[in-house]
Amino acid sequence: MQSVARQVRCANRLGTPVQFRIASSCIQWQCQRRAASYYNPLQWIQEKFAPKARKADPVEEKKRGEQEKQGQQSVFEAAVSHEKRARPKTTSAESAPTVIKKKATEHKYSTANFKISHRKLNMIGRQISGKPIDHAIVQMQFSEKRATSRIKSMLATAKLHATAYKNMDPSKLIVSEAWVTKGPKQLKRLEPRGRGKFGIRVHPDSRMHVILREGKTFEQLKKEQRERRLRRIVSAGLVREDVPLRNSARTWQW
Repeated sequence: MQSVARQVRCANRLGTPVQFRIASSCIQWQCQRRAASYYNPLQWIQEKFAPKARKADPVEEKKRGEQEKQGQQSVFEAAVSHEKRARPKTTSAESAPTVIKKKATEHKYSTANFKISHRKLNMIGRQISGKPIDHAIVQMQFSEKRATSRIKSMLATAKLHATAYKNMDPSKLIVSEAWVTKGPKQLKRLEPRGRGKFGIRVHPDSRMHVILREGKTFEQLKKEQRERRLRRIVSAGLVREDVPLRNSARTWQW
């Protein structure tokens, strides 16, 4: 190849044509070698056996149309042609499937196992149980306990999942239930004691589960509480009321 390049350069300088004498067998061997380096059997199998769209043959279509007119089609071909005629043409927007989200009644979520006593975690569970989800998150945000940051992120994730995946109303979500379970494994380590003795220190782990349901909002609860308190108010005698006396006792009490 170097001699060929040298001949080309000399021909460019002198302006004379150059006759190349290269063995065809050498070129053929190089092409075969290059093709062999790019050969991939898996690619060949994919190209050979990949499903391809069937091209419509005009001769077969014409023949099938004549058979349909004469009534010489088989049972299966006649059913397919009848189905094609009966099927209405739909646009791309109509053919797209519509996803209908089912509205769930509750959503369960939990934290992972982390190092904390189940007694300590149960106190946090009692603090958020029965509260609206937003008020429970605020309680965890301003609490000084170490585990509240993890519980706050768990509540925020549970609210997002219930809204996005189960089509629940975020303004009506409440922490309906909250409970604590012990972890499957509890680390046990040796604790040195006096006089050459030792004890066993248990490092517990636990997790919290919550169930979110749709309930009354905080404003609705305040309104019901106000109405309940107003019903208990009795006037000071300006208007006669047919209400039984409360805490009835003797006149003189000394």
